Amino acid sequence: MTTFWIFIALVVLVSLLLIWVPHFRQQKLLQVEEAGVRSNTNLELFNERLATLEQDLQQNLLDQAEFDALKKELEVSLLQDMKQGEDESLVNAVKPKSIALPALMSVIILGIAGYLYGTLGSYQILDMPVAEANPHGNMTPEQMMAQQVQMLEMEVKSQPDNSQAWFSLGHAYVSVGQYDNAVNAFDKVIDLVGKHAELIGPKATALYYKNGQKMTPQIQALIDESLQMDPKDPSTLLLVGMNAFFTADYNKAIAAWQTILDSDRTDVDRSAVMNAIETAKMRLDSEAGVAPQMDAAQASKAVELTVNVSPELASQVKSSDMIFVFARAKGSQVPLAATKVSAKTLPVTVTLDNSTGMGGDQKLSDAKHVEVFAILTKNGSVSAEPGDLQGHLDSVAVGGKGTLTINTVVK
Repeated sequence: MTTFWIFIALVVLVSLLLIWVPHFRQQKLLQVEEAGVRSNTNLELFNERLATLEQDLQQNLLDQAEFDALKKELEVSLLQDMKQGEDESLVNAVKPKSIALPALMSVIILGIAGYLYGTLGSYQILDMPVAEANPHGNMTPEQMMAQQVQMLEMEVKSQPDNSQAWFSLGHAYVSVGQYDNAVNAFDKVIDLVGKHAELIGPKATALYYKNGQKMTPQIQALIDESLQMDPKDPSTLLLVGMNAFFTADYNKAIAAWQTILDSDRTDVDRSAVMNAIETAKMRLDSEAGVAPQMDAAQASKAVELTVNVSPELASQVKSSDMIFVFARAKGSQVPLAATKVSAKTLPVTVTLDNSTGMGGDQKLSDAKHVEVFAILTKNGSVSAEPGDLQGHLDSVAVGGKGTLTINTVVK
């Protein structure tokens, strides 16, 4: 802001100099010219009178003594006239000319500058807090994503044949949980450019989320069709690995994700895939009895949950049942972290952190609060089905602890 005001001051100063410097320079030139004209006039009169005296001397109208006396008188008169002219010039020099015009011009320039800045400028932003000056400063990630969806919807409305815009809109719909719209968007892209594995995979992913992260024959058929076109398609293999991870088939998940890394594709977030593989390997170690190691940063960005079952439902729990515990951002359908434990260990304490993440771009450590669910499943499915038991915590701070009670029967 300081630099801005210095620049404004310099502009105003230059403008005023352009008005006032010529004004004072003109005054000085007028004074010089006036003094020069007066001096020249006095000299001309002196020379004329002197020539007259010399002529009278030559014609013997004056003797030498009279000539010398009159010449002396002329010289004294010339000196007096010159001195008087200098004194008048000094008086005029200190007597200011009228400053009405330059003053009026200065006021006009300052007034115009202030008016233009007030109407066209954005001076109000200078005093705003950063959050107010930034139009996205007070927006949540969900609000920003919703705004992006609206912008993409406007783009495809104005350019209905823009396949790239439709493709981006489909992914945006998945991010905000509008899975039917996402499927329609991917179908539109397929209509425009034809069937390709990189389009079928995202469509299958949208249907997978719509169905509560549960595989169906329709989704499996899309996966098979995509992999037949391109056995190394990243979007399809990510879905295969994610479903395998949810069903605790960690070896299958690792194999699918490793295929993506081995393909040397440049359009893949390789670090995210490697993190997903590392997470699956941790799960394998955990099942084998090897305790996962967390560093200090991970420990400070974890959610510790004590999972139990309400006394009313305790009789419905069998030792063969499995419990899936997962956390997700508020309003999102995509889990940030998840884990699986046996029902026979209840009550049990579980920790959700980056090591139990799902391998996506978003991590649990990026969130401040999460929504937590526990599903006690009778048939091993990660999606709640009638007869399963579930519990829910609306909000838990990341870095904090909570008690999650399974107290509801799924209808």
